[in-house]
Amino acid sequence: MDTRDILDKEFSAQEYAEGRPYAEMLDRYKDIACNYARMENVIAVLSDLRTNVSYIYYGGFSKVLGAGCRVSDGTVSSIWEEEVFRLIHPDDLSGKHLQELCFFHFVRRQPKHKRKDYYLMSKLRMKSGMNGYMPVLHRMFYVSVPNGDSLWLALCLYGPLLSDIPAKCMIINSATGQMTELDRQEGTRILSVREKQVLSLIDRGLTSKEIAEMLSISINTVSRHRQEILGKLQVKNSIEACRIAKDLRLI
Repeated sequence: MDTRDILDKEFSAQEYAEGRPYAEMLDRYKDIACNYARMENVIAVLSDLRTNVSYIYYGGFSKVLGAGCRVSDGTVSSIWEEEVFRLIHPDDLSGKHLQELCFFHFVRRQPKHKRKDYYLMSKLRMKSGMNGYMPVLHRMFYVSVPNGDSLWLALCLYGPLLSDIPAKCMIINSATGQMTELDRQEGTRILSVREKQVLSLIDRGLTSKEIAEMLSISINTVSRHRQEILGKLQVKNSIEACRIAKDLRLI
C-alpha cells in the first residue's frame, strides 16, 4: 500500500451527510477553479472526494507542457488527475502524495472556521514540450463540507514557478502570511511519539507484554496504541502498519 492508497482510505472513511446543498456549492467551486485556469493560465483540478470525480480546467500553461497534456476542459471518474501526474517527475510525484497526506492531517487538526485560511505550496518538476523538465508551482486547498467536519473538495493548481520559494513544500496561512515549512517532520505527526515507539517495538518482533514491560505501561495501554495505529494508518494488521510506516519514514 502506497501513500495514495492511504489517502484513498482516509478520504473514503469520512462521513458525508445526505441532504446538504452539495450541488449548488459544487457549481460555485467549479466556477472558482475555472476562473483560476482562465485568469492565471494554470491547470486547475477540482476533486470531489465524496463522489470520486474530478473537474479539470486547462489554462494557457497546458500548452507549454506540450502534446503530453490536453488543452480542453474535462471531467474524469477519479480524484486522481492521471493525465497531469504522467508529466510530473516520478520522485516529485511520490513526494507530492506524502505532502498531501500530511496536509490532510494538518487541516483536520485545525478549527473548522480556520481551515479555509491554509493552503499547500510546493515545487514540482513537470515535462515540457521539449521532453525536459521545468519547475512548476503546485498549490492545494481543501474545502470542508457545509455544516460538517469532513473535507469534501480538493483544489490543485499547476502553473509555472515564477520565483523560487524558501522550501520545497510549505503550508501558507493566507490570512496572516505565515509560512511553515512542511518536511518529513510534519509526516511524523500522523503518529504520536508513543505510538511510534510502540510500532518500532512491534517491528522488532516484541509481544504486547514485552512492550508493556519495556515502556512501563499496561498491556491494555499497548493494545489501545495498537488500535490507534491501525486506525490512523488505515490498515488491518501490524505487519501492514510497519510496512506503511517505513514507507512514510515514520519509523
